Amino acid sequence: MWRMGNLMRGARISEKADTGTTERSLKESDGDIVVVLQDYPTPEISEPIYRIGEKLKVVAQDVYWWRVCSLQTGKENYIPNSHVAKVFHGWLFEGIERQKAEELLCLPGNRVGSFLLRESTKERGLYSLAVKHRTVKHYRIFRLDNSWYYISPRLTFQCLEDLVNHYSDFADGLCCALTSPCLSATIPSLDTSNGAPPVVMRRNFDWKKVDRSQLVSTESCSDNIVSFGVRNSIAAYLSFSESQNPSRTKANSRKKKSKSVYALPDSGLGNIDYDDDF
Repeated sequence: MWRMGNLMRGARISEKADTGTTERSLKESDGDIVVVLQDYPTPEISEPIYRIGEKLKVVAQDVYWWRVCSLQTGKENYIPNSHVAKVFHGWLFEGIERQKAEELLCLPGNRVGSFLLRESTKERGLYSLAVKHRTVKHYRIFRLDNSWYYISPRLTFQCLEDLVNHYSDFADGLCCALTSPCLSATIPSLDTSNGAPPVVMRRNFDWKKVDRSQLVSTESCSDNIVSFGVRNSIAAYLSFSESQNPSRTKANSRKKKSKSVYALPDSGLGNIDYDDDF
C-alpha cells in the first residue's frame, strides 16, 4: 500500500491493456491516473501526442518510460515519467511545484473555484492548496502532532478529504469556495464507486434551519443536511478546544451535552497563512 498524508490508496498498476478505449479507464483506482505537465513531444520536434493538462491512465511502468492511455482520446503510447504527475482523488497532485500548479489551473476548462492540493517537493508530508480566483491563490496546509490538518488553526480536519469537503461547502476565509478539481471538466465523468466521493456543492445554506444536534454528530447519515466532513470538523474543534482548557472541561462535564454548540463567525478568518514560497 502507498500512503500520502492520512490518505491511503493502492498503487497497483495493470500489467497489460484491455481492448476497450476510454470505458476501461472509468473504474480504475486513483493511483493509476496521471496528468501531463508539458507537451510531449515538444512542438519543436513534432506534433505532440499528449498535451499539458491531459489526463492519462497508466497501463504499465518502467524505470523512465510509462505506457499510458489518454482518458480523452483513448490514444495509447509511451511518455517519460518526468512529463507526468500522479493524481489521487482527482485533486491531490504528486510532485508538482507552485508554478506548475498555476499553469494547470490557468488552462481552459478550469473555472473560478477550481483547485488542487499538492505535496511539497522539498519536504514530504507538507501540503498546499491552490485555488483559481482572479489569480491563483495558495494556502499552506499545516499538520498537528496528531496528524490532523488545518489551514486556519481554529478548524482542524482528520484527513485532507474532510478539509476539501468543508471548503467546498464554505469559503470560510479562502478567496472563494472550492467548486471543482483542477482539469475535471476535461475528462468524462468517472465512476467513483470504488474511489473518493465527489465534491458536492451546496448553495443558499441556511444554518437557522439545521437541527443543532446534527452539528456535533459524527455518524454518517445520508439524510443529514450537514456533510460528514463538516460534522467531523465541528466535533474535532470542540474536542480540541476542551483539551486546551482542563478547568473548562470539568465545568462542562457538569452541564448537559446538548449545550455544546459550534457558532460560525460572521467575518472571514484572520489567521489563514498564504503560501508565498512553498
